[in-house]
Amino acid sequence: MKVHFIAIGGSAMHNLAIALHKKGFNVTGSDDVLFEPSASRLGKYGILPAREGWFPEKITQDTDAVILGMHARIDNPELLKAQELGIKIYSYPDYIYEQSKDKTRVVIGGSHGKTTITSMILHVLQQAGKKFDYLVGAQLEGFETMVGLTNDAPVMIIEGDEYLASPIDRRPKFHIYKADIGVISGIAWDHINVFPTFDNYIDQFRIFAETIQPNGKLIYSETDEVLNKMVKSLDVAVDKIPYNLPQYTIDNGVTSIVDNGETYPLEVFGQHNLLNMQAARLVCNALGINSADFYRHITTFKGAARRLEVVGKNDNATIFKDFAHSPSKLTATIDAVKAQFPGRQLIACIELHTFSSLNKDFLNEYAGTMDKADKAIVFIDRKTFEQKKIEPYPAEAVKSAFANDRLLFFNQPAALLEYLESLDIANSNLLMMSSGNFGGINLMDIKNSLL
Repeated sequence: MKVHFIAIGGSAMHNLAIALHKKGFNVTGSDDVLFEPSASRLGKYGILPAREGWFPEKITQDTDAVILGMHARIDNPELLKAQELGIKIYSYPDYIYEQSKDKTRVVIGGSHGKTTITSMILHVLQQAGKKFDYLVGAQLEGFETMVGLTNDAPVMIIEGDEYLASPIDRRPKFHIYKADIGVISGIAWDHINVFPTFDNYIDQFRIFAETIQPNGKLIYSETDEVLNKMVKSLDVAVDKIPYNLPQYTIDNGVTSIVDNGETYPLEVFGQHNLLNMQAARLVCNALGINSADFYRHITTFKGAARRLEVVGKNDNATIFKDFAHSPSKLTATIDAVKAQFPGRQLIACIELHTFSSLNKDFLNEYAGTMDKADKAIVFIDRKTFEQKKIEPYPAEAVKSAFANDRLLFFNQPAALLEYLESLDIANSNLLMMSSGNFGGINLMDIKNSLL
């Protein structure tokens, strides 16, 4: 098979390209800009484009399929050439379905926790010696790529994003996979630029549930009122399986699951992670792994990249980085750190970076989300406003939206770095949360300065 990737440099796209190359496909691709680590990883496998840019001549009659990334525009010259030649064009979720249509498909959806639940399932399946294919949204320890495809694995574990599939396919990705086992971790409004009302956003999860194949399973968090109401309204021929918090203890900074008289100490913590773990356990149960074996294997799970990842620590302070950026994720992450370390001060810093989080109409969704932090900091790189063509707003607007007069606001990376490096974090935790990179601040510099 000869497959060409338009916008090969994307996180999911370059991982799929590598997975198909490793499967024996003839893979080519193009992109107008290639960042690290995509460029190095593509280069390692000999599929890095020789030059940046779009080259319609790469699309020929012997091209079997084109995979179109979200980064490409609808007037992309390579896309136009593929359409002219009548070559089959897939979004990457379309192609994932194509590769997994004869397998049992497990699709993990939800506004939060998708990557962690998927990662937990993969970790346990790997520890149990099971064969599986996968698509996950973060780099995981023990996995070379974020996509794995084989001919003989009977099951595929898929992180199911609700964002759009491609510039010419406006369906949410998780509608395309046709899950046999579907998970919904919770529903909290996000992607306001695509789903302008909360009701419209909820509808996407209803449609996802309706795409689960007959006699399949829907595993969902009964702690989420919006999700509970939606599931109860569903008329689908699937087994609805709710989950809730397990029994657990926190002792000397270690969280343990207690199940059937056994205690299982964990390397991760927080009620959101305990809920994620129950979703993963129910999936693994459905795939033939009993609960005792699941808990035994999950004790060695260290978490996904940038999910409460430890940057550095000493005897009385820890610096964490986390991917949290939406209101629900922000609240869950702050709650987790406060509960795990009740005797320590919490200094929490969030970078608002996405279109939704920067939208003034959405900003009020953050009200109260940082109230449990002893010091609350919001950072918006002023260059982000320029790049996204959004009218900047002052500190007063941010404090009002967060309903927090104690909140500190920064819009220049240098000023934020200077403030952070001036802190005394003895008997404290510093929590740095963003889906971006804090305007290029190196968190290791902060670690070296404070610890």
